[in-house]
Amino acid sequence: MGVLLCGALLLALVCQSHSVRDPLNRFKRFQEAPWSDPNECSRLRQPVIQSNSHNLTLDIRMPGVIPAASDTYLCMAVPVPTQREAFIVDFVPHATMDTAHHMLLYGCRTPVSTKGYWDCGTEQGTCEDEAKIMYAWARNAPPTKLPRDVGFKVGGDTRITHFVLQIHYGDVGAFRDHHRDCSGLTLTMTSKPQPFIAGMYLMMSVDTVILPGKRVTNADIACPYESYPMHPFAFRTHTHRLGQAVSGYRVRDGKWTLIGRQSPQLPQAFYPASSSVTVDYGDTLAARCVFTGEGKTSKTRIGGTSEDEMCNFYIMYYMESKHAVPYMDCMDHGASDLFRNIPPEANAPIPVPQDHMMMNMMHAGVHGTDHQDDSALLEPKRAEEDGLDQGAHLEEVAEWPEAPLQLGQVSGLAMDPNDNLLIFHRGDHTWGRRSFDNQGRYLERSFGPIRQPTILVVDPAKGKVLQASGRNMFYLPHGITTDKDNNYWVTDVALHQVMKLSGDGKDKPLVVLGEAFEPGSDEHHFCKPTDVAVDPVTGNVYVSDGYCNSRILKFSPDGTYLKQWGAGYTDSRKRLPFQIPHSLVFLPDRRELCVADRENGRIQCFLAETGEFIKEIKKEEFGGEVFAVAYAPEQGGLIYAVNGESLSGASAPLRGFVVNYSTKEILDTFSPDSQEFKMPHDIVVSRDGSVFVADVDTNSVIKFVPGGKAEHRSVKKGGIEVAEIEEEETIVQAILKPLHKVSPHVAMPAVQRPPVVVVSLKHLDQQNHLDQQNHLDQQKQLTPQQQPQKPVPAVEPHKQVEPHKQEKEKEKEKESESAVRQGVSPGLITTLLLIPLVMVLAVGVFIRWRKARMYGDGYEEKLEPNSSGGILGKLRGKAAGSLNLGNFFATHKGYTRQGFDRLSTEGSDQEKDDEDATDSENEEYSAPPLPPIASSSSKSP
Repeated sequence: MGVLLCGALLLALVCQSHSVRDPLNRFKRFQEAPWSDPNECSRLRQPVIQSNSHNLTLDIRMPGVIPAASDTYLCMAVPVPTQREAFIVDFVPHATMDTAHHMLLYGCRTPVSTKGYWDCGTEQGTCEDEAKIMYAWARNAPPTKLPRDVGFKVGGDTRITHFVLQIHYGDVGAFRDHHRDCSGLTLTMTSKPQPFIAGMYLMMSVDTVILPGKRVTNADIACPYESYPMHPFAFRTHTHRLGQAVSGYRVRDGKWTLIGRQSPQLPQAFYPASSSVTVDYGDTLAARCVFTGEGKTSKTRIGGTSEDEMCNFYIMYYMESKHAVPYMDCMDHGASDLFRNIPPEANAPIPVPQDHMMMNMMHAGVHGTDHQDDSALLEPKRAEEDGLDQGAHLEEVAEWPEAPLQLGQVSGLAMDPNDNLLIFHRGDHTWGRRSFDNQGRYLERSFGPIRQPTILVVDPAKGKVLQASGRNMFYLPHGITTDKDNNYWVTDVALHQVMKLSGDGKDKPLVVLGEAFEPGSDEHHFCKPTDVAVDPVTGNVYVSDGYCNSRILKFSPDGTYLKQWGAGYTDSRKRLPFQIPHSLVFLPDRRELCVADRENGRIQCFLAETGEFIKEIKKEEFGGEVFAVAYAPEQGGLIYAVNGESLSGASAPLRGFVVNYSTKEILDTFSPDSQEFKMPHDIVVSRDGSVFVADVDTNSVIKFVPGGKAEHRSVKKGGIEVAEIEEEETIVQAILKPLHKVSPHVAMPAVQRPPVVVVSLKHLDQQNHLDQQNHLDQQKQLTPQQQPQKPVPAVEPHKQVEPHKQEKEKEKEKESESAVRQGVSPGLITTLLLIPLVMVLAVGVFIRWRKARMYGDGYEEKLEPNSSGGILGKLRGKAAGSLNLGNFFATHKGYTRQGFDRLSTEGSDQEKDDEDATDSENEEYSAPPLPPIASSSSKSP
């Protein structure tokens, strides 16, 4: 009777547990579905990782495909992993342009197929209903992060129940080794409702014709905005090979405000909007694409193949959730006279660095066979791999230089085109309190110029002097840089001049800007200019001026004055001008100029072409002063900086910093071990990652190289404290085995302890084996007296008791056996059987309680590590309208090209560059903390 009762209760429990509504049930069914094409990419598939009760990551990847022809579009659909509303807060691409030309993510209710993948370059398209673009990637673009409290809404009442991943494979030659592609992306999602909803506004030309041989053709798009306010925070441009620049604006009362401008030949990322712009009802959104028909022999039209062109300007924005309409579009030409007043910058092509152009040409043609490493194409480079080097801590090279350098005050450093180190120093001159009067005039002119060579070319490996120049030319050297022709551009604060010198060591200036010993603030005079930066493409020269003036000046390569500008403003309530713009660096991959604004303790970056303010990096760790700044394009962009002592009393330890350009996160801090920084004055980084710091107070140059693992620090992103991961914590990326090989009856254990650590089964097996082997090896090394007592199985507890108690235990066992032979009461048997049953019921109740906690309405806060910073001020927003991109081109008048029907807004140009998709170039679109009150310091040198 008891056995029957137990069986009935167990059956009821099983039935009841299957009847519980699981919000992730649809997702689990997707997990159990086998791959349509098992292959070497299967091990990368990790569809969902539930990090806690309200956050998960969804991995969407192609299931090992081999496109049959160039310009092939392949799609696959994945269900949204919950029926309730959820919010995408992060996108991480896993692709390389060597394989995939572009990648798009759509959201819809009814994809063309839900099984495997399909050719969506035919009339099938992507979705049966309205396809909404949620993400776009091309040309090794870096990851895109959303601002804090902002997310793309899916599930629930959004009519987005499926994601459709579309990948355009431009050049089938990448698959000549018959490898299978598993490109895709990872989404981070949260169930916590976001106060601001992200959206995409697409501006697209549909009928532009580029005439052959015509130098410039403009494609213009403009639409009135007729909804509630929206807040653009990022933009993206897209054309094919003929596009030279794409610019987008808000037009209000005749005034054009730049949203974003970029060359579509650079990595097509979502870059941060140029300024904090709000688009209100009655404004106009306008965009222009600049094309050239030079070299073409026939007309080029809008289309989706490599012989066509495209003109797209994406605006990523956010709106208040109660008013948000997250998908809008514009394809009109606008009023005929509107573009007469477009800013002149929109008509200027954006130069692309020569290395990008060479790489584009190489990829546009036939791939070479002698130097091509096909193994690199087997799998797309994962973003997780790109960030591994970010953990390298910079350590001093104590034995550098091998022989002492005879230096005075070292004021400037640079690397020449051969990656040799340039040192600019003051010899026997020093900058003291009596060097200048109140008007900035140099008072020690009678001492004459510095007789020693002031410019040393040094071997960066050993510190050996290779060349010396600059005798009898300078009084108080300050900044130095080089151009692509290995000319030296230098500043002298005593002369109030900027000079261009030949790199061959001849002590004769080629260009001189400013009047000797005459300070001033007009177009032809400087007052203690501090540094120079040179655009490697155009040759334009930028000067930071300086100790007296608070401005940046721009000159042509021959020294013709072009323009000037002052500081950018992150907060209109506290407009802080430059307070000693002390150091400059040109960012060639971004076409930007960054300034170390010394006494304001910040780094500000501007569009080099226009002087438009881009962003500010200001950290408490800087302590109120930033003396110098350098840049390396590796890992998506790294800013190197050194701080200094502040007269305001807000000083911090003197050290160097490595900062992620996109996220503004401090990745590493460093300082010498053999001495202390006294006044680190300049910093430069070589191509191999070596960093050199000039200390003006100790007359020395200190070399650092990547060494041990950097410690993770608690930093602030945009004023929001971010929880950092301690070094001793172990975070393991999940790599699940192919799900079709796992029996559906095997229950996978859930990890309850936050932060969640999901480990592959194979990794656990290997680790357990290693642990057991290490344990055996240790036992073999012990003497018999030292060896630990052999563990006793739990089924034999009597072997662990004392000898006199073992006899009692044996007697009890015999009595029990005798009682069983003679027959035990049914009540006792039932009671013994009910004990494990009660335990099972308790576990079931606990599981139901956990599910209620996980999927109930009481959500907690958004996953903090993937947040990007604070919201841009007090936000409000509303919008309307959407575009069915899946059906537009199939029905558009005059458009019949196959490969673009009912497809995306992207196409193929088969042009690529050598930028790797990295984690480090993720953009942080958030407001930095408010700058502190500026000090009145004007200290030197």
